[in-house]
Amino acid sequence: MHRADIQEMLRIIEVETRMTRMLTGRSALRPEVMDAMASVPRHQFVASDLRPYAYSNGPLPIGNGQTISQPFIVALMTDLLCPEPDDVMLEVGAGCGYQAAVLSLLIHQLYTIEIIPSLASDAAQRLKKLGYHNVEVRQGDGYHGWPEHAPFDGIIVTAAASHIPNPLQEQLRPGGKLVIPVGLPYHTQQLMVLKKESDRSFIQNDILSVAFVPLTGLGHDRENDSSRKKR
Repeated sequence: MHRADIQEMLRIIEVETRMTRMLTGRSALRPEVMDAMASVPRHQFVASDLRPYAYSNGPLPIGNGQTISQPFIVALMTDLLCPEPDDVMLEVGAGCGYQAAVLSLLIHQLYTIEIIPSLASDAAQRLKKLGYHNVEVRQGDGYHGWPEHAPFDGIIVTAAASHIPNPLQEQLRPGGKLVIPVGLPYHTQQLMVLKKESDRSFIQNDILSVAFVPLTGLGHDRENDSSRKKR
């Protein structure tokens, strides 16, 4: 039923990838990432009235002021993590569970945190129903990560932070990557990749400008307040 829509989505992702190759360093995404994008039924992650638009290359509302990211950005962020089959990763911002579903097909285990209770509950039920059994969803403040399962081979943040959270840097395994949009809400944000070289050393690459809903939570807000007081 959705085969033609999926093929068109993949075609657009390929076009966007070529158009942004000077920024991302990628003229094509890894085949396994594209296979995962083709395999996940995106229409199952949006409301019934939005299903005709599920495979279009744009964000869609999922309630509570949140969105499901456009397919190109989901595919790009997944590719930037360089996922491997034995990896254990963390996602901050489960939303409707779509990014988690895509990433779960490429790694051993994914832990994902969602701060909005109704979204966390819905995502957990949806992922279980659709058979993504290597994803564990927790409701909570993702700013603090999930230390019980750290260190992680990769961390992906699906909301824009005003700065890179220290707990996430600490919970990343040396050699691992953190993919995160950084910037102020409703302003230009930068998609960044941090690669952890050692316990205290990181290599940072700015990828391209993006637009995400803001990261929220007491941890993020308190560190912002602390930073402002020091100025």
